[in-house]
Amino acid sequence: MRIEEFDYELPEGFVAQRPAPRREAARLMVLDRAGSAPAETTFERLAGFLREGDLLVLNDTRVLPARLHARKATGGRVDLLLLDRDGSDPEGLTWRCLLSTSQGIRPGARLAVADDLEVEVVQAPSEGTAPLRFTFKGVNVAGPAGGAAAGRVEAAIRRHGVMPLPPYIRRDPVDELAALDRERYQTVYAARDGAIAAPTAGLHFTSGMLDDLRRRGFETAFLTLHVGPGTFRPVRSAEVEDHVVEPERYHLPETTAGAIAACRARHGRVVAVGTTVTRVLEACAREDEGPRAGEGWCNLYIRPGHRFRAVDALITNLHLPRSSLLILVAAFAGRDRILAAYREAVRRGFRFYSYGDAMLIL
Repeated sequence: MRIEEFDYELPEGFVAQRPAPRREAARLMVLDRAGSAPAETTFERLAGFLREGDLLVLNDTRVLPARLHARKATGGRVDLLLLDRDGSDPEGLTWRCLLSTSQGIRPGARLAVADDLEVEVVQAPSEGTAPLRFTFKGVNVAGPAGGAAAGRVEAAIRRHGVMPLPPYIRRDPVDELAALDRERYQTVYAARDGAIAAPTAGLHFTSGMLDDLRRRGFETAFLTLHVGPGTFRPVRSAEVEDHVVEPERYHLPETTAGAIAACRARHGRVVAVGTTVTRVLEACAREDEGPRAGEGWCNLYIRPGHRFRAVDALITNLHLPRSSLLILVAAFAGRDRILAAYREAVRRGFRFYSYGDAMLIL
């Protein structure tokens, strides 16, 4: 299939620049794959579209404030996006990082992050990515086990970093919305550090809403997929099938696999909260079996023709044109139906992308 088959027109101004005043106040488009016209409601009314026995599966990854603003010795600015810790450094001081520029940055160069904090470029950048080693001026944090050193680095990241919002959400280097982003670009159930982007379908839930869903008899279960840059990389190939999704770390607990098996036994529906949950469940599903517990790396790329074996319903946001996320939801609901729903969302003035409104596909 050609990538232009997954394009749509989005007028300027439809990309949400800040979250809804209340998480659960986001609008919700309900799309029935059986063919009825899309319904519109608000996210707080989600329970009205669930059935007895349904199970919601959520991604409990936590977003690190992984964007750092640094300066070269010459005074030039370099924006850093920390991707993950370099496992080859036993001291825990080295991270793999995406640099805003690779020009003029050589191995050994030091970039100032704060008065007491620097990063040293370990290797020359390749495709904009390089390992960087944290150093604290005047303090020796290295140790044989690296636990204290790694903890000091993580504390520094939390102190000096800002939330790694996607580029279509525009912020100044020092922005009055930074505090709001720290709260709202994070799910209320985030528990496991490691993501550089939020699993945005979950941003609409509040703790009170989840408690209410459980009181009504709808169960919840959790898995972890640490969202990396691969989830959002644009599809640059002309043919959809030629795109490759970069692997991301996941963990599917035994308790969640058991909850899914119990849901199947009572003839409930597995409701995936987000495309990240969908990818993990489908990657771990086996023929005529539920998903198996485990952990590792997930690089499943779901496109039209995929046979869904684990997911019965999907909660998701409204995605970028020509993206692997749009291709996934098109695989789940049908390309023509999804593009028609997106056109209707534009007509109705829905807010798009990470801070935007939601869709429930049944």
